[in-house]
Amino acid sequence: MPAIPPKPWPTGKAEQVEPLVLRVLAPNPSPYTYTGTQTYLVGPEGGPDCAVIDPGPAEPDHIDAILDAIGERRVAAIMCTHTHRDHSPAAAPLAERTAAPVVGCAPLVLKTDLPRADEAFDTTYAPDRVLEDGEQMRGTGWTLTAVATPGHTSNHLCFALEESGALFTGDHVMGWSTSVVIPPDGDMGDYMASLDRLMAREDQVYHSAHGAAITKPQQLVRGMIGHRRQRENQILRLMGERARPVAEFIPDMYKGLDERLIGAAKMSVTAHLIDLEKRGMATCVDEVWRPA
Repeated sequence: MPAIPPKPWPTGKAEQVEPLVLRVLAPNPSPYTYTGTQTYLVGPEGGPDCAVIDPGPAEPDHIDAILDAIGERRVAAIMCTHTHRDHSPAAAPLAERTAAPVVGCAPLVLKTDLPRADEAFDTTYAPDRVLEDGEQMRGTGWTLTAVATPGHTSNHLCFALEESGALFTGDHVMGWSTSVVIPPDGDMGDYMASLDRLMAREDQVYHSAHGAAITKPQQLVRGMIGHRRQRENQILRLMGERARPVAEFIPDMYKGLDERLIGAAKMSVTAHLIDLEKRGMATCVDEVWRPA
């Protein structure tokens, strides 16, 4: 995982990343968000309307920066790829100030009989309209199509900008690191299937919520699939050596890992193990994993 680059970062500045797209960086850098969450505005800069993708955290300075970038345009939709706390909380206050509908992913509903994992999620998210796979939002000179990509979260969507061939990938594919898949909501099998789905598409560029634009998307996705398969093979090999709890996979699999990311690594390994269990390749007894 690459280190966060030194400052200055373009926090709060509207950057033109392509003719129909502005990017505004939120002030929430961390080992999980890189330099911060990137909010995108889609629509001609001098046009009558635009869409806001992933409004980000409900930080007043960030909301003001988004409004400055919007200018005199009408906001046709505030669109969320998923409901992690660094992506959707600004949707409600931004909607209040623009009278725009909140559109996009579904609210997250976790099964109550499983371990809770609500902490990272925005439980206040209340969309006016949930987009199904293939549904579109349109404005003057722009069209955004929902592409269902569950895995990182069960409600994750990407949005394809039909006029330019760009895909807004949220956290499904990022420009700085692989995505973390955290059970019980995150599902490694779904995540891999969603990567396969993107491989079958012909998008020209990815704009993710964290990191630089991805100008060779097929190459990156191919590498991500290979990386996940490599992790899976590591897990199978280590289980073959001896049965072990999740924590004992980490030292062999993640050399020199930042201690702040050990929890995320454990969750990622757990997601792989659960997927292997579903496929009949691993079994768990008393929190100890072994080959099936």
